[in-house]
Amino acid sequence: MPISLRQIRYFVATAELGQISQAAVELSISQSAVTTAIRELERTVNLQLFERSSSGMGLTPAGREFLFHAYEILQKVHEATHLTIPSGNVEGRLVVAATYTVIGYFLPDHLQRLQRAFPGLDIQLHEVNREAIEEGLLDERYDIAVLLTSNVRDPQIASETMMSSTRRLWVPSRHPFLKKARVGLADVAREPYIMLTVDEAANTSLSYWSTSHYSPNVKLRTSSVEAVRSMVASGQGVAILSDMVYRPWSLEGQRLETIVLQEPVPAMNVGLAWARHARFNKAMEAFRAYFRQAFHIPQMRTDTSPSAPPHLAKTDGAG
Repeated sequence: MPISLRQIRYFVATAELGQISQAAVELSISQSAVTTAIRELERTVNLQLFERSSSGMGLTPAGREFLFHAYEILQKVHEATHLTIPSGNVEGRLVVAATYTVIGYFLPDHLQRLQRAFPGLDIQLHEVNREAIEEGLLDERYDIAVLLTSNVRDPQIASETMMSSTRRLWVPSRHPFLKKARVGLADVAREPYIMLTVDEAANTSLSYWSTSHYSPNVKLRTSSVEAVRSMVASGQGVAILSDMVYRPWSLEGQRLETIVLQEPVPAMNVGLAWARHARFNKAMEAFRAYFRQAFHIPQMRTDTSPSAPPHLAKTDGAG
């Protein structure tokens, strides 16, 4: 029996969430459908991919190896079905600014695709913070930027959100919260908290904590997502971060799980920004057209005149 994409998707969801029930909710299907698909997959590859226990589904060594291949398969399928922009005659230099989180967890794969779609386009990438991006766009040091769009402050900067990444609670594998029907900020406040600070993440975190009656018990403030991941996975604290920066394993090989909090937590928005007075050249248009098509954004006209209303929203930090 050949392996199906359905089996791969169900396997990945179960591997990431650690429980068939959570995978079924994420996929909007029945638990029996997930169970059947995983059993069929294990029979096909003739390997045990999961260790079953009362606390959930843990990957076996074979399962961890298979997960890497599963990610590659789904990535290739996504590329084949979502990127249809043909190679164009766009040539020239495009100076792009991006923030730390965007460069680390969002841009690399898209830059590779852009290079294939527009081989004559020379993209020069600069990593800078949001304030420097706004100044550079207005001073014409950068043509366009990729950043957390809800952070944009200057009304002379136009922005367009391409994707939103849900924020969830990160906990170590087998944390007691995983057995609770509902987890809220009151529960999180009793745990040691690892606070990410890069890309204004701390400001965002405090913004939604401030609307509750609780405060995080901050054990460490760090600009490193990998430090947060390692400390959470090893049981030294919990964190609330976005799905975009989530990976189920720390560098030490320890597992993390995620939980949806009962209180609403703002998503992390990623998109493009440019100076309102800027006149789009062919390189800028090609760059924006790629992202609009990749994320199915309607090809609407964007008003970049100085009098246009600014795209402002609540502060949105990394993670």
